This record gives sequence, structure tokens and C-alpha cells, in this order.
Amino acid sequence: MDTVEVIKDQLSSNKIILYMKGAPNAPQCGFSAKASQALMACGEKFAYVNILDHPEIRETLKTYSNWPTFPQLYIDGELVGGCDIIVELYEKGELQDMVKGTVA
Repeated sequence: MDTVEVIKDQLSSNKIILYMKGAPNAPQCGFSAKASQALMACGEKFAYVNILDHPEIRETLKTYSNWPTFPQLYIDGELVGGCDIIVELYEKGELQDMVKGTVA
């Protein structure tokens, strides 16, 4: 399976997935820490991929998503955005609705 297929499989297999540096309980950069904290505060389970352990995903995802930085949050296979967008959505109360699936 090539890397694009791996990414597509991850997106289709996980309602919420965060591509980040490190893990939610041990983030490896400040942006990944803020993003994972906001997501965890929503109270829903989510998958994550440590892109530091998967350099092929790290490089391919930049092109696949047309988003050059990490973290990257996907909900229902759609790119939500990076750290600033995630935190902004959380502060507005919109991220909570998105992860609970209550937004049309």
C-alpha cells in the first residue's frame, strides 16, 4: 500500500484523527500540545498519528492536504485545519459540536 492509500485508509477508518508531532499525552511541539489539549477537552475519543515516527506520511500529507504545517485535524475525512484553527474553533464552542457530530 502506498503512502497516499495509507492516509486515505486512516481517514476513512477514524472519524476524528489528528496528525501531530508526538502523542496527545507527550506532544513534541507547542502547536501539537495546544491542538491535542483542545481536542481532548471536547471529551470524545480520537485517533492520532505521530508524524515524527512516520516521515513518509509527514511529507505526503503536506501535498495530499495542501496544508504545509502540523498538526492537522481531520473530522469525517475532511481537513479542519491546524493549531490556530483548532484552538479558535474550541474557544467558540464549535469544535465540541464538530467532534460530537452535531454540526450539519
